[in-house]
Amino acid sequence: MQLCGFTVGLNQPFFLISGPCSIESEQLALETASTLKEITTRLGIPFIYKSSFDKANRSSHTSKRGIGLEAGLRILEKVKTEVGVPVLTDVHEDTPLDEVASVVDVLQTPAFLCRQTNFIQNVARTQKPVNIKKGQFLAPWDMGNVVEKARAVGNQQIMVCERGATFGYNNLVSDMRSLAIMRSTHCPVVFDATHSVQLPGGQGNVSGGQREFVPVLARAAVAVGVAGLFMESHPNPAEAWSDGPNSWPLHLMEPLLESLLALDKVVKSQPFIENSL
Repeated sequence: MQLCGFTVGLNQPFFLISGPCSIESEQLALETASTLKEITTRLGIPFIYKSSFDKANRSSHTSKRGIGLEAGLRILEKVKTEVGVPVLTDVHEDTPLDEVASVVDVLQTPAFLCRQTNFIQNVARTQKPVNIKKGQFLAPWDMGNVVEKARAVGNQQIMVCERGATFGYNNLVSDMRSLAIMRSTHCPVVFDATHSVQLPGGQGNVSGGQREFVPVLARAAVAVGVAGLFMESHPNPAEAWSDGPNSWPLHLMEPLLESLLALDKVVKSQPFIENSL
């Protein structure tokens, strides 16, 4: 699949989707995007900047949801033009999709909305690449139905993204088999290493997270074989508006990516033997 000017798939090195969960300010966006671009350029990793103008699925109505549509799109457009990277953002059922699609390169659908047929098809109708997050409540093989909905309106630029499955209260678990199972959709498979360590609602009115397991799960996913990695990153996760406990510190991104690149190269140097069964 062609994505933002580069080829993605199991026969290609992984690409990276990264940035702060929420758009907090123009300065933070430009500085973070510039740092991530420098790192990924140095390492030869295709990079898409991610940040959201609205986080509609907050644990509490008092939580910060983001900077808003107008300001958010202005900042994303500035990141795109001044930093020179493609940009991705979340959309929701009430998002003016045409307006967002006129600015961003990739649309992302939240995990909670993956079963909403009208929503998935409306997003796909923009004919932009779409990263569909698998619901925490969904079996990996059920993503085939979700992808069929998106493709039914003529969009072939669909990715599927694993972000963990609900495992008891306030906990997620990542079943690495799901990454291989979702290959049957014939879509690039992306692993979300930061939301997979989230503890939904784990701090009462906000979600918690286990940041220390981000590299653990990222290495496991790369060992399985993925087309892309999603890892939210922030210069100061403790001060992040959203998902701070599961965001990866920006200053630790380069050494993590270096180790993942080495593993990715080894894994993809030989055919995936499971495909011969």
